[in-house]
Amino acid sequence: MTILSLNNVSKSFGALKVSQNITFDLAKGEALGVIGPNGAGKSTLFNLVTGNLSVDEGQISFEGKDITKIPPMARCIGGIGRTFQIPQPFEQLTVFENLIVSGTYGNNVPERDVSVECANILVETGLIDRANDVAGKLSLLERKRLELARALATRPNVLLLDEIAGGLTEGECHALIATIKKIHATGMSIIWIEHVLHALTSVAQRLLVLDFGKVIGIGDPDAIMASKDVREIYLGLDV
Repeated sequence: MTILSLNNVSKSFGALKVSQNITFDLAKGEALGVIGPNGAGKSTLFNLVTGNLSVDEGQISFEGKDITKIPPMARCIGGIGRTFQIPQPFEQLTVFENLIVSGTYGNNVPERDVSVECANILVETGLIDRANDVAGKLSLLERKRLELARALATRPNVLLLDEIAGGLTEGECHALIATIKKIHATGMSIIWIEHVLHALTSVAQRLLVLDFGKVIGIGDPDAIMASKDVREIYLGLDV
């Protein structure tokens, strides 16, 4: 069963085509990895799915409904959650307060209805011991975990992860992978952009490759990574 579908989605900034006829389906419960060099249009893809950027051409469907022209807040409340490559917490609020804000406004429900769930998410993401600490004092790994926790607090049906393993040590990366695996095991549908390939392929069931805004391959991770085109794209990149 398809939960998210993009059909010939394109986006340009003047003469620069950042997304060109992107077409793919995400199955319910699937983990799809997205790879490509810097500037390939990966984060642009997320911004189109979330509505932070408008689509010039094509259609985006979510749970069988056309959401192409629906604003970002409505998409979030409807079940599309995301993290950002650079964590963006409310630095003056506590970790728990960050989740309360996400849970309340990301679901359009009263605060009293999200507090228990937010506490459970802190346990799930390994942040419960930092619940009452100000978010601005967290380490990079903790900020990444908070970014993930805030996205989960919006109760997504599709979770978009944007380079969440970037900048972490090997040990920190393995710990984060374990958390993401647990989340995926609950049936969560995930699209994960990542340059840390061993992290990505440990979770993703398929890989989608972007280059200059175009999809140049999608399929089994081993087959994709063995592709001559993919190897040429990554030639010289430290991944």
